[in-house]
Amino acid sequence: MQIQINTDKNIDGNERLITFYTQELQNELERFDDKITRVEVHLGDENSGKFGLNDKRCLIEVRLAKKEPIAVTSHDATIEKAFFGAVEKVKKVLDTTLEKMRAN
Repeated sequence: MQIQINTDKNIDGNERLITFYTQELQNELERFDDKITRVEVHLGDENSGKFGLNDKRCLIEVRLAKKEPIAVTSHDATIEKAFFGAVEKVKKVLDTTLEKMRAN
C-alpha cells in the first residue's frame, strides 16, 4: 500500500507530521492492505489564518485494485481530529464496499 500525504499552503507538511500520519494509516488500514493499492491524504485549513469552527479538512482517497477510488472528507477544529474522523469514515466505507464485492 502506497501512502501519500499532501498539505495545503496553510499546513506545515514537515517530515514528522508526514511520518506520523503515514504510520497511523498503516496501522488503521492494515486489515485492508491486500486490497488497497494507494492512499492519498489531503490536509488543509479552509480559513487560512482566520479563526473558524471546523475549518480544518482531511480528505482521504483510497484506491482499490481494479475499482473506482473511494473518497471521504472530514472537517473538525484541528487537523488531528479531522484526520481521525476521516480514517473512521474510510474504514466504514471500505467495510461496506468489500462486503458488497464478496456478495457478488
